[in-house]
Amino acid sequence: MRIAIVTDAWHPQINGVVRTLEMTRRELEGMGHEVRFITPDLFRSVPCPTDPDIRLALTTPRSLALELDVIDPDALHIATEGPLGWAARAVALRRGWPFSTAYHSRFPEYLQLRTRIPTRWSYALLRRFHNAGCATLVPTAGIQDDLGRRGFRHCMPWSRGVDLDLFSPEGPQLERGPEPVFLYVGRLAVEKNLAAFLALDLPGQKWVVGSGPQEQQLQRNYPQVRWFGWRQGAELASIYRSADVKVFPSLTDTFGLVLIEAMACGTPVAAFPVSGPIDVVGRGSMGGVLDEDLQRACLRALDCDRSAVRRFALRYNWRVATQQFIETLRPIAQTLPPGDRLIERLSPSERLALKLQN
Repeated sequence: MRIAIVTDAWHPQINGVVRTLEMTRRELEGMGHEVRFITPDLFRSVPCPTDPDIRLALTTPRSLALELDVIDPDALHIATEGPLGWAARAVALRRGWPFSTAYHSRFPEYLQLRTRIPTRWSYALLRRFHNAGCATLVPTAGIQDDLGRRGFRHCMPWSRGVDLDLFSPEGPQLERGPEPVFLYVGRLAVEKNLAAFLALDLPGQKWVVGSGPQEQQLQRNYPQVRWFGWRQGAELASIYRSADVKVFPSLTDTFGLVLIEAMACGTPVAAFPVSGPIDVVGRGSMGGVLDEDLQRACLRALDCDRSAVRRFALRYNWRVATQQFIETLRPIAQTLPPGDRLIERLSPSERLALKLQN
């Protein structure tokens, strides 16, 4: 099966959405499927006003339809609700193509934090976007229930996994002293609530891995913190296994891949008991400590059994998650109305340019 995935989140962004799509592609190709992405780097783009690290594609449904015609997909997944997502939605609806969507982030809450736009407005827009599809993929049961109460239809589970060979307790560690190390990994942005961790009175050191729009401000406010910038792969795994506790102060995440990466390295999680940590780590689990008092959660997590934390993480499997993804796809009929296949109207040189671009 040839699967087209349209996403506004892509490199050079480093976040859970991009990592999820990369790992899903790896698993799909391992199962024998062909995966083709339509991403902002195929179009002219501009920086997002509230976050310059994110590029917004300048495109139209017609331009996106041409890209889809080059791919000629058997199934379509629209991963994000940005300009590319809306353009793909318009093309699919006009052509009568079924498509699945995904709810990766609590965008209404993020937008309210950055712009004060009421969440009810944003949820109404997202409900319109997602309800046009055949399935809305959600990462946890808690998010599925919440969206159902808000009028979202066809919500279906799409869990996440972790590379258990890369993220493992075995392997190199960073040099450090005997005092505890409390670690944060993720974007440095207002919705991550990072100051709630950095302002805590904790023994030992605080380490931060990541980058984002709040980076310079946070570095000025908390000069005693060890700042790593972005790290990936084996380097990130070394940092995880070198820390005593992975702190997750966010109140708005839908899942948190960093939670299972840390636990796979044997590093327990300290977090608030909110959506995301509740579903991924759980109250009273072996994976860490959830508490309304984040300082208390951090200190209690120091006593967690790291081998038990690792065993807890083994339940997260990319192959199982990808099978959930496949089951929500619906086949596209290979017939279009006369003249609707836009690529057939192009000259040979225009078709060649599109093929080389892809």
